[in-house]
Amino acid sequence: MGGELPDYFFRIRENGAAVFRVDTENRQRRIEMDEIAFVNVKNGNIKPHGDRVLSETDQDAIITWLAARQEELARRDIDDIHRTIDHLNMTAHWAQSRATDEALDAVTDRLLLAMHDLRSVLVRRKAERLMKD
Repeated sequence: MGGELPDYFFRIRENGAAVFRVDTENRQRRIEMDEIAFVNVKNGNIKPHGDRVLSETDQDAIITWLAARQEELARRDIDDIHRTIDHLNMTAHWAQSRATDEALDAVTDRLLLAMHDLRSVLVRRKAERLMKD
C-alpha cells in the first residue's frame, strides 16, 4: 500500500457512514480500524459507538467529512436530473422512431402518469417561487 493512510475511514452505509479511527502505530505494524461512531448524512446526527466519547479531533473530522459528503450527494442529485432529461429526450426519439406497438403498449401508461406527476410538481413549485417574488 503506497502513501500515508488517513486517520479516519468512513464506511458508507445507506443513510450515512460508520466511522473508524485508523491505527498503524502498533507493534505488529498492522492496520487496525477501531469503530468510533455512526454519522447520519440526512439529519447530521453523530452517534458515538458504544460507550465511546469522541474527542474534539474526532468530531472535527466527522463534521468535515459530513459536509463534504452532503455536498457530493447534492451534486449527484443534480447530475441524476440532467441524466433524466437526456433519458427523456432519448425516450421521445425511441418512441417516434424505433418503438414497436407492443413496446409502446408496455410503457405508455406508466410514462404518461410519471410525466403528468412530474409536470404537476414542477408547475406547482414554479408558481410557488413566482408568488414569493
